[in-house]
Amino acid sequence: MTALRLRYQTVEFEKMDIHLCTLRNKQEFHDPKAIAEKLGICSASWPMFGVIWPSSLVLAHYISKYETSTKRMLEVGCGIALSSLLLNKQSDDITATDYHPEAQKFLQRNTELNENSTIAFEQVDWAETGDALGLFDLIIGSDLLYEDNHIELLANFINTHSKPNCEVIIVDPGRGRKNKLSARMQQLGFTSSHHKPSQTEDYLDQEFKGYILKFAR
Repeated sequence: MTALRLRYQTVEFEKMDIHLCTLRNKQEFHDPKAIAEKLGICSASWPMFGVIWPSSLVLAHYISKYETSTKRMLEVGCGIALSSLLLNKQSDDITATDYHPEAQKFLQRNTELNENSTIAFEQVDWAETGDALGLFDLIIGSDLLYEDNHIELLANFINTHSKPNCEVIIVDPGRGRKNKLSARMQQLGFTSSHHKPSQTEDYLDQEFKGYILKFAR
């Protein structure tokens, strides 16, 4: 990570601080061995994993007030993994996943910054089968639906890793695909609801135009 310009910041919750090392901005790029390129990650999208997005802040603040102590949880497309770091700080059972080859390095660094135990991580491709993740009580994620084909891939991935009784919480910033995802999740036997997050002005600079999507079965 020495070729990258980094930023250190702290995200404050009611009784907890999460310290983060992130990319300095969305212009950073470092793929000298073309590892990301071979995975189909272009230079323009390469830094997207490594900054804090409004949706990830909404998810973390929402999950900070959610009952999680008895659940086995999975964060999908974790990026910088703010919610995973928060849950880990609470000694909850959280596993993080992402497709980006640098995500695990940042997760490890940020876990050390917060002086917490190691977070289980697996690099996964939603289109592939045969990972070792297992089944979960609660699956979370934010800003996951960038392309239309992500709807089917994400829904199937969630279904594969859901216990018979499972909750799913996804924060969507409003990319126009939430209704299609909801329809697909309903086909898989989940109930569906959408609602606006509250009090985002406490931690976001601009109005959040997206929704919290909740699914359950």
